Amino acid sequence: MMNILLVDDHRLLLEGLANLLTAHGIQVIGMAHDGFEALAQARTLKPDVILMDIRMPNCDGLCATRQIMAEMPQTKIVILTTSADDQDLFEAIKSGACGYLLKSMDVDELVECLEQVQQGIPPFSPGLAVKILNEFSRLSSNELSPQNSNRCEEAKQDTQNGLTPRQSEVLFLVAQGLSYKEAGLKLGLSPRTIKYHMAEIMQLLHLENRAQVLTYAGKIGLGGDLQIS
Repeated sequence: MMNILLVDDHRLLLEGLANLLTAHGIQVIGMAHDGFEALAQARTLKPDVILMDIRMPNCDGLCATRQIMAEMPQTKIVILTTSADDQDLFEAIKSGACGYLLKSMDVDELVECLEQVQQGIPPFSPGLAVKILNEFSRLSSNELSPQNSNRCEEAKQDTQNGLTPRQSEVLFLVAQGLSYKEAGLKLGLSPRTIKYHMAEIMQLLHLENRAQVLTYAGKIGLGGDLQIS
């Protein structure tokens, strides 16, 4: 059973969220109301996952995320917020959060996202993974020298040459932030088959998890140039 710590300064929201997650078989082992409490409880409770709000008094969620990840890098922190601001999104990922979700989602979607975290899949609300992908691509383009830029193109070509057309489709969809279930629906495949393809892709590209897939895809510019049949 997943152990989760909830962090939000709205007490009513916390209590309601705790009840909903408990009803779906997720164990809420603690609740904190600001970043300082989150750090203290993370040290004591050692949660598997922390659901962290951004806007909080005393110590906000981004500062708390940086402190917790510095001390407990194995902890998985998912931002749960009302903010769809690009700067908050990018800063959360830089701070060490493994996912970014909006509070407008329903509880079934949230539970599915938490299950993805257990599988090593970074969860993002629709459209947000693409923003990160584009930002990775932009930063890579700005920072690469002509020599490194050529290496980047070679890496992209190697990826396309080394993967089957189906694997390229799977890589594209997963890099866009789709879950295995969502990618399977688009391709007419089962989530188990998508998982199999991803295992093959990660072995071929020497990647360890989907977080690395997202970073790799951004660096080689795999943003929107692949057509899904």
